[in-house]
Amino acid sequence: MTSAWHTASAVRRGVQSAEQGVRSALARAEAASRLNAFVTVTSERALARAAEIDAAVARGEEPGLLAGVPVAVKDNLCLEGVRTTAGSLALDAFTPPYSATTVARLEAAGAVVIAKSNLDEFGMGSTNENSAFGPVLNPWDETRVPGGSSGGSAAAVAAGVVPLALGTDTGGSVRLPAAFCGVLGVKPTYGRLSRYGVVAFASSLEQVGVLSRSSRDAALALAAMAGADPHDATSLDVGVDDLRALLVEGDGADGRALDGLRVAVLRELSGDGNEPGVLQGLERTVRALDALGAEVGEVSVPSVRHAVAAYYLVATAEASSNLARYDGMIYSARVGADADGQEAVMRRSRGRTLGREVRRRVLMGSFALSAGYYDAYYGKALKVRRVIADDLAGAFEHADVLLTPTAPSSAYRLGEKLDDPLAMYVGDVCTCLANLSGLPAVSVPAGRSGEGLPTGVQLLAPPLQDARLLRVAAALEARAGEDFAPIAPLASG
Repeated sequence: MTSAWHTASAVRRGVQSAEQGVRSALARAEAASRLNAFVTVTSERALARAAEIDAAVARGEEPGLLAGVPVAVKDNLCLEGVRTTAGSLALDAFTPPYSATTVARLEAAGAVVIAKSNLDEFGMGSTNENSAFGPVLNPWDETRVPGGSSGGSAAAVAAGVVPLALGTDTGGSVRLPAAFCGVLGVKPTYGRLSRYGVVAFASSLEQVGVLSRSSRDAALALAAMAGADPHDATSLDVGVDDLRALLVEGDGADGRALDGLRVAVLRELSGDGNEPGVLQGLERTVRALDALGAEVGEVSVPSVRHAVAAYYLVATAEASSNLARYDGMIYSARVGADADGQEAVMRRSRGRTLGREVRRRVLMGSFALSAGYYDAYYGKALKVRRVIADDLAGAFEHADVLLTPTAPSSAYRLGEKLDDPLAMYVGDVCTCLANLSGLPAVSVPAGRSGEGLPTGVQLLAPPLQDARLLRVAAALEARAGEDFAPIAPLASG
C-alpha cells in the first residue's frame, strides 16, 4: 500500500487509476475482515466515485489534493446515503441525508470512502470493545485491543487497508488507538475542523481527527478539511497555509531539523504509573529530539493530576444531555408499542438499545447535573478544567512543545479492563489534557515494548500550532527510522 501523498500524485498524473487503487483497498479490507474494523463496506459507492475521478482526470480536470485516495471514516461521522450507527443499536437503521462537513470536504478533494469503521458505542470507551457490532482486534496481536474509541480506523491504517482514516477524539479516542496500533494520530486544535455531522457525545471536548502512516499524509487530510463552517459556530476561520506548507517541505532528515525547538517533558505524567516499555519509548524520543537539535527539558504542571476526574465529569454530563434525544419516540430505535405507554416505551428502548458503558456514563452525567449536586460536581469540574488550561498555557511560556507518553501502557488484552471501568478511565490521563484545554496534540510511534507491541508518545502545542506538531513528527519519522515509523504488519497490494 502506497501513501496517500503518492497515490494522489499518481492518480492526478494518470499513472494509476483511482478505480485500481480502490479495488486494491477493498481487497485488503476483505483480507483483513477478521479484525472487525468495519461496520459497513461501501464497495459500490466507492467504485462509482472512483470512476468519476478517473473520468475527470481523462478530461484534464483537477481531481483534488486527495485524488483517488481510499479512506475509512469512523461510523459516528455522517455519510450521505450510508448507514451511520455510532456503534449503537439505537442507530442501527439510521441513514443520514447529508455528510459531515469533514467527510464532504475529503470527498470534494478526491478521497474515496471505502468503509465506515467500527468504534466504541457513541465514542464511549478506550478499547473498542463497547461496540454493538463486536470488538475490533489489534493487527499486531489479535488477542489485544486496538484502543478506542476510534479503534476500527486505527486498525485499518495499521493493517495497511487504507493510508488515511478519520476518527473523533473526545478524551484521546484518536491518539490512544494510534499508540496501541503503531500509527500517527492527530487531534487538531478545537475548532480547526468542523463538528457538523458528528454524532454528538461531549460537544465541548470532541474533535474530528486523523489517523495515518505519515505526517505528510495527515497534513494532506487536514489541509483538505480545515476551515470555517457555517453549520458549526465553534469552527474557526483560520487559513491552511501552514498545513499546505508541510506538503512541499523536505522530510526533515537533513541536518538538525528541530534546531532550537524547546521541548518540555511533563514531569507528573512521565514517571511512576507508566509501564517500563512506555518509559523506554519516551526515553528513545527524548534522545532523538536531542539529536535533531531540540532543547529538551522538563516542566511541572501539578494540576494535571486532576484531569481525569474533571474530564469524566464534564464528558458524562454532556453525554447525558446529548443522548437524552435517544428515547425511542422520535430519535433512535423504538422497542414496544404505543399502547404500552410513553414511559414504558422510553424505558424499554433506552434499556435495550444503549450498551452498558453508555448507560453508565449517562447515569453518571445525570447525577452530576442533578439539583443539589450540580455545583459540587459539574460546576467544580468546569473550574478545574479552567485551571488546567491556564496552567498548560503557562507551561508554554517555557516550551514550544510538551511531551508525555500517549498511554501508560501498551495495548490491553481483550476483556482485561471490561470489569474495571476505573482502570480503563485512568488510561486517558495524558490524552484528556488536550480535550480539556482545546490544544492540538499528536501521538507518534515510539518503538515497541518488550512484548513487541507498539508504544507511543504524545506531543502538545499551543492553540493553532498544529503544523508545528506535524513538523516534529516528520523529523522523528525521517531521523529515527523503524522506532518512529508506522509499520503495517498485514500490508499487501
